[in-house]
Amino acid sequence: MLLSLVLHTYSMRYVLPAAVMMGTAPTYMLAWGAWRLLSAVLPARFYREVDDRLYTIYQSMVLFFFENYTGVQVIIYGDLPKNKENVIYLSNHQCTVDWIIADMLAIRQNALGHVRYVLKDGLKWLPLYGWYFSQHGGVYVKRSAKFNEKEMREKLRAQMKAETPMYLVIFPEGTRYNPEIPKVIADSQSFAEKEGLAILKHVLTPRVKATHVAIDSMKEYLDAVYDVTVAYEGTVDHKGQRKLAPSMTEFLCKECPRVHIFIDRIDLKDIPEEQMYMRRWLHERFEIKDKLLIEFYDAKDSKRRNKFPGKSVHSKLSLKKTLPSLLFLGGLTASMLLTESGRKLYVKTWIYGTLIGCLWVSIKP
Repeated sequence: MLLSLVLHTYSMRYVLPAAVMMGTAPTYMLAWGAWRLLSAVLPARFYREVDDRLYTIYQSMVLFFFENYTGVQVIIYGDLPKNKENVIYLSNHQCTVDWIIADMLAIRQNALGHVRYVLKDGLKWLPLYGWYFSQHGGVYVKRSAKFNEKEMREKLRAQMKAETPMYLVIFPEGTRYNPEIPKVIADSQSFAEKEGLAILKHVLTPRVKATHVAIDSMKEYLDAVYDVTVAYEGTVDHKGQRKLAPSMTEFLCKECPRVHIFIDRIDLKDIPEEQMYMRRWLHERFEIKDKLLIEFYDAKDSKRRNKFPGKSVHSKLSLKKTLPSLLFLGGLTASMLLTESGRKLYVKTWIYGTLIGCLWVSIKP
C-alpha cells in the first residue's frame, strides 16, 4: 500500500504545474482584456508592446515549470544569436512539448513575448487560450485543399503594418511524428516516393504552403529563418526502436532528462522564392534533420548516440527569468480567490471568456 502511494504521488507531480498554469489563465485574461479595452483608441503598436510584455510574464511562468521545476538539461547546438530578430522558426514536430522548445530558445534571446504560432484550425476552440493566441498574432490554418492562403497573408501583413516583432513558429510536417501510428509515417513516405522526393525515416514529409506564404509575405521584414531540430533523450526502447516523445504530462513528471536542440540560422537570400523551388528546398532541410536524427538515434558507434554532431552548450535558465512571473501571477490569482466577489469574477471569466472567445474566432479567425 505504501508503495502504491509513493507511485501515485510520483505520477501526480504534474498536478501542481498544471493547476498553476491553468489556474492563472483567468487572471491573465482579465489583465489582457483590461489593456485591450484601454488601448482601443491607441495605435496598434502600443497595444502590441504591452501585449508582448504580458505574454512574456505568462510564458516565463510556464518555463519555470518546464525548466526549473523539471530540472531538464537543455543542450543547444549550432548558432543561436544572442540578440532578438524577426524570424520564422521551422521545426520537426513530435509532441506537445515542441511548442515549449520555441519558448526555451526565445527567452534566451529576450524575445519570449514575440513568439507567435501557426496553429491547426481546431486549436482555436481551446477555452480562453484559443482566442488569445489569435489575438496575440497567431495564425490558424486548415490543412490541404482547405488552406486559406489569402487569410494568412492578410493577417501577417496586418502584423507587419503594426510593426509587430515576429518569432513565427511553424511545424511544416502538419502533424506529429508518432511511431505508434505507423500508417501516418507510411503514407508520408509513400507520398514522398510518388513525388520523387527522398524518403525520410525520423520526420514526416514537410508541407510547404504555410512556410511559403509566411516567407513570401514577410521577406522584407524578416532577418532570418531558424531551422530547428529537436530530440528528446530517452525516447528509444530496449530494442533500439524509437518510441513516442514525452507528452507535457510526462515532461512535467521529469521523465525527460535532456532535450537536444540543433539550430541552423539561414539567411533569406539562401531560400528560393517560388513555391515549387521552395518545396524542394524545404524537403532538403528535412533531409538534413533526418540525418541528424539518424545519427542521434541509430549511430553504430554508441558513443555518438544521444547527441548531435558539433559543439554544444548546456544552457541553464536562471530563476531570475521565471520565478518573479510565477510569484506575480500566482499572487494575483490567490488574492482573487480569497474573496467571494473575486471567486465569482474568476468563474465568470472562465465561462464568459470561453463563450466570447469561441464566438470571436468563429467570426474572425
